[in-house]
Amino acid sequence: MTLHDEPTQPDDSYLRSVAAATARAVAGAEPLRSPFSGADPAVRAAADRWIERHGADLVELSRDLHAHPEEAFEEHRSAARVAELLGAHGHDVEVGVGGLPTALRAEAGSGGPHLAVLAEYDALPGIGHGCGHNVICAAGTGGFLAAAAAVESVGGRVSLIGTPAEEGGGGKELLARAGVFEDVDAVAMLHPFSHDIAAHPFLGRRQVEVVFRGVAAHASAQPFMGRNALDAVVATYQGVAMLRQHLPSTDRVHGIITDGGKRPNVVPDRAAAVFYVRSADPGSMSDLVRRVEAIARGAAEMTGCGVELHWDRSPGYLPIRHNAALAARWAVHQAGRGRTALPRGVVPEHITGSTDLGNLSYRMPAIHPMIGLGEESLSLHTEEFAAAAGSAAGDRATVDGAAGLALTALDYLADPELREATRTEFAEAGGPLDVSAYFA
Repeated sequence: MTLHDEPTQPDDSYLRSVAAATARAVAGAEPLRSPFSGADPAVRAAADRWIERHGADLVELSRDLHAHPEEAFEEHRSAARVAELLGAHGHDVEVGVGGLPTALRAEAGSGGPHLAVLAEYDALPGIGHGCGHNVICAAGTGGFLAAAAAVESVGGRVSLIGTPAEEGGGGKELLARAGVFEDVDAVAMLHPFSHDIAAHPFLGRRQVEVVFRGVAAHASAQPFMGRNALDAVVATYQGVAMLRQHLPSTDRVHGIITDGGKRPNVVPDRAAAVFYVRSADPGSMSDLVRRVEAIARGAAEMTGCGVELHWDRSPGYLPIRHNAALAARWAVHQAGRGRTALPRGVVPEHITGSTDLGNLSYRMPAIHPMIGLGEESLSLHTEEFAAAAGSAAGDRATVDGAAGLALTALDYLADPELREATRTEFAEAGGPLDVSAYFA
């Protein structure tokens, strides 16, 4: 073995400095407060009692999903397991809503207003629940059940909508296009994380496959008769690398080369790459898309190749538009569980990814709080995060999260002033957008 056989490990000085700064910010952060009364204390107490009585069932569901991870659109066992628990508590469940076999819906109450609690349950290839969707699912299911047990006391409706394939499949967008959310006034879900955060930003994300077509030739005998598609891919990759210097700090472009030809002695007549394009704002994401397209077309011109750009074979994701009025109610209820849901900006906002909940947040008011698993160094999409999601910390997050979702849902249904503030905030942020226009 030589000194160069192994990769050089990245220096973690920056991460350590970020962790230290974050710890100081967390220690000094003021807890979020809400000016609204929410549901009657007796109603909230009834929901809390439901959680205490049935918390073990929710933990069992979380652990079961964690032990049997299923990837996007293949979550048949997971969806059946949720439907089984809902049925055991007397709820009718429709599985296969919106044309997706692993989507589901259950509803309690009558009339309006209507808040939907969302559940995700897909896992990652090779890592299992490295994003903690087992916790998301069990907490969402419990939040619905606890709210449903008290909904007649406050009026309106609460539903659970199981949304498949968040990990790249865009299940929520597909369900929205199928009309599943047309009668929903607001949506709420949670996500496990390293910290408790009331409203953490998630970036919008589009994906593009860039395919170049060249002319094959013998790479030694007649290279001048070829048009090298791999050269076009490499030029595109380098162009994207140069673009990064001129992007806002929140934006990201990253990709891989998926096809670089077949043999070294043949000029490649086909080469391809896939890029993810991420941004914190729908408008800036559209601009970034145009800039990436210009790089690819320029690479085609300079190499004499043809180019095809295939955007969003699965639906793209918009960044999240959080509803602060509703998120503050979540924070109040998490404080009752011994958690401090931090305000936005305390944890560095560049430590983030993308989610299809963003697409719904431009159609209706939405919250997507983060619930901490007790280890501030945890990073999503890792084996370490998967282990934490199946640990005692994941169990606690499941029960605390279910309580928070149930109480926030009941607050929304019971308190007309909270609903009005939620609607006003959503309208002042731009109101509903034509989401499909951003993916045209």
